[in-house]
Amino acid sequence: MSPDTGAIADTAPETFTVGTTPEDLASWLRYHRIEEVDCAVPDIAGVARGKTMPAEKFAQLGAVHLPISIFHQTITGDYVGFEDGEQQILYAESDLRMVPDLATIRPAPWASSPTAQVIHDAEWQNGEPVEIAPRNVLRRIVELYAREGWKPVVAPELEFYLTKPNPDPDYPLEPPTGRSGRPGAGRQSYSLGAVDEYDKIVDDIYDFAERQYLKIDTIIQEGGAAQLEINLVHGDPVDLADQIFLFKRTIREAAFTHNCYATFMAKPLANEPGSAMHIHQSVVDVKTGRNVFTDENGMPSKLFFHFLAGQQTYLPSVLCLLAPYVNSYRRLVPNGAAPINVEWGHDNRSAGLRVPVSPPAARRVENRLAGADSNPYVALAASLACGYVGMKNALKPREPVIGNAYRNDHQLPRGLLESLTAFEDSGDLHEVLNKRFCDVYLQLKRSEFEEFMRVISPWEREHLLLSV
Repeated sequence: MSPDTGAIADTAPETFTVGTTPEDLASWLRYHRIEEVDCAVPDIAGVARGKTMPAEKFAQLGAVHLPISIFHQTITGDYVGFEDGEQQILYAESDLRMVPDLATIRPAPWASSPTAQVIHDAEWQNGEPVEIAPRNVLRRIVELYAREGWKPVVAPELEFYLTKPNPDPDYPLEPPTGRSGRPGAGRQSYSLGAVDEYDKIVDDIYDFAERQYLKIDTIIQEGGAAQLEINLVHGDPVDLADQIFLFKRTIREAAFTHNCYATFMAKPLANEPGSAMHIHQSVVDVKTGRNVFTDENGMPSKLFFHFLAGQQTYLPSVLCLLAPYVNSYRRLVPNGAAPINVEWGHDNRSAGLRVPVSPPAARRVENRLAGADSNPYVALAASLACGYVGMKNALKPREPVIGNAYRNDHQLPRGLLESLTAFEDSGDLHEVLNKRFCDVYLQLKRSEFEEFMRVISPWEREHLLLSV
């Protein structure tokens, strides 16, 4: 997406963008009759944190403050990730400045009153970016590419499930009832009829997206029961991460209006495929606009193979950024329709790294490891960082895999704790991503793992209660 720039008057706007002055913003708010504004910042888990305020107050573009602790909060709400001597910062709830990115302002069409939402960047009080804020982590990687004269381009594909409401987490999830009166069925990949089962929800997703100026490439039925996939138009990594961040909220809200849940858990249903966020990646030369993965003769370039090698070498070490929860690893298992290694192949979906059929100008690498549960800013940053290190160090990939890569060796960590250990040992990537962010991330995820270990599962009660 390449939005126009400049102020928007009170006449019908063609895009969602506004200017940078209070007058420009007030004009946009008046046109959309906005009464409230959600000031949102994505935390480490990708959860929207922030404040809601009257539109008149937001239009003044005054300072918005949130405590630093929002970036030290686990998915369960605990606060960890402070180094020795920093506990006083937690207890003092020291404030950060939240700076609105007005290029991200959009209506929130599901709200009961006219509401807009704006993604914010986190800054220290001196104006420096907060290094552990996920949006800043991704922007840092994009800037590293820019220093080399490169611009990364991505196109995410996001899978998710629709389920019946599940107020009691002790009970398994179930597919919702479709328009036929039957629950959704699995093994219906690309079925138009299966998508039509939930046409009212899909229609609302399209409607909400259009009213937010979000562009959908396609929506398809995936392999699981009531599992859908949304494909986005390729573009700038920060912009696409913003879109995924907004789409997750949009899809959930569309499902709520029809008494359904939409979940982005990596493995929500035991006997159904997991949900991924496949990442298509290419790199263009800033000066020429040419895809650097293709040489002058239309063949794969050296940089293409270096990027591939970086992915093969380092993705197992950053898997905890692409698979951030204990549930994530239930998807990455043999015979689970998800990759278990970082082999690469031409148009081979069984490989962790797929090179799709494309013209030379669109040559790209698809990373199939990332789960739908990952924070899009963190996952894109991690994946692009691996490719960047491969290009900088001129690494060489293995030969492409032929046939079923699911039968090859399992090259990935098998669980979150193993993955965290591998990430802790990947010092080179800590320097690329930002060491402080990596330290905080490790502490957060270890805390979540320890809390998970205090939970007794149904499997344990079923097989151990009366047998051991």
